[in-house]
Amino acid sequence: MPPVPPAEAAELKRWRADTPAAEAGRIHLNNAGAALMPLPVSHAIRQHLEREMRLGGYEAADEVSGRIARVYEELAGLVGAPGPHTIAVVENATVAFAQALSAFDPGPGDVIVTTRNDYASNQLMYLSLAERRGVEVVRAEDLPEGGVDPGSVRELVRGCGGRGRSLLVAVTWVPTNSGLIQPVAEIGRICAEHDVPFLVDACQAVGQMPVDAPALHCDFLAATGRKFLRGPRGTGFLYVSERALRAGLKPLHLDMRGADWTGAREYALRPDARRFENWEFAYALVMGLGEAAWYARGVGIDTAWARARALAALLRQRLAEIDGVRILDRGAELCAIVTADIAGRAAGDVVAGLREQGINTSAIDRVSAVLDMDDKGAATALRLSPHYYNTEAEVGAAVTAIDALVREA
Repeated sequence: MPPVPPAEAAELKRWRADTPAAEAGRIHLNNAGAALMPLPVSHAIRQHLEREMRLGGYEAADEVSGRIARVYEELAGLVGAPGPHTIAVVENATVAFAQALSAFDPGPGDVIVTTRNDYASNQLMYLSLAERRGVEVVRAEDLPEGGVDPGSVRELVRGCGGRGRSLLVAVTWVPTNSGLIQPVAEIGRICAEHDVPFLVDACQAVGQMPVDAPALHCDFLAATGRKFLRGPRGTGFLYVSERALRAGLKPLHLDMRGADWTGAREYALRPDARRFENWEFAYALVMGLGEAAWYARGVGIDTAWARARALAALLRQRLAEIDGVRILDRGAELCAIVTADIAGRAAGDVVAGLREQGINTSAIDRVSAVLDMDDKGAATALRLSPHYYNTEAEVGAAVTAIDALVREA
């Protein structure tokens, strides 16, 4: 296991000073749920709310239109996009994913190729399309060590295409229920070779690890603000490739943000990714989202990724030493999400016990990931997700507290 990369003392002090809960002694290991916002993010939100109180909602947005435009620039830079014209701001990653999925119009016999580890909300969307539109949902096989087999994806793409059927590949990069990292770059290359649309859910990836959306060969990439990006809840965004824009892909339910109504039976589509947006925004949250992207880029995604992943590896090692704890994470490459089965204890009870001690974690149950949880023989799982502002001492304190709770069982 690699050592946790040391941060400069001044850097770590600044990150934690910008995180009041950490400074007050709360150990936040729930960054995969909702990370702690740094002070500049909360300040940006509050300042805009005060601006709205002074000026009015529309007038306040007009006054900071230049700053709002820079939010799109920051988000584009965060995911390696060619420009702000490829970014749409929405309420959360699920909305982003649904908007992208609605750009396709599958019918009976058309195919969605996905994985056994896709996010539950996405799986529900696929199943709803199967029920309402007769779409065939095909899940690629996993590798023995865990994670989707790119070879299986390739075979499914080859086998499901043709005969007049449309095809879409949709993959969750990092599932919500484990530390698995899916090989989306390799899947993207397969899709590019076969000219198949590719949709990536990067909800747990953005802010945690480096993201270069064009290099993934994806047509769409959905993300949230509240998780590892450390933005506010109620924010998300969608990257739309220039290829998708040129193809005229658009959401099923267009809003007047995305198009102009030009005649009784005519409309003019907006040329950029904002065709996937809706008119109304919580602009205070949008300002916070932009500040979160700016803050993350200032920390350095490589720095954040190295520290968070190493802290997670330390957690796995220490938890595995506790009798009655089974680490559930599988895959060739793991991220800063740690999941464990606590023998004799429901994960929700462990979460509650830890929270009483000022330690934030979360619980996963079967309905969050039916196939994966059944494969692992787990009804619930404790999820811990450190980030770069966490410390080795906090990891040690959390492990000690979990050990004590297990002994009480």
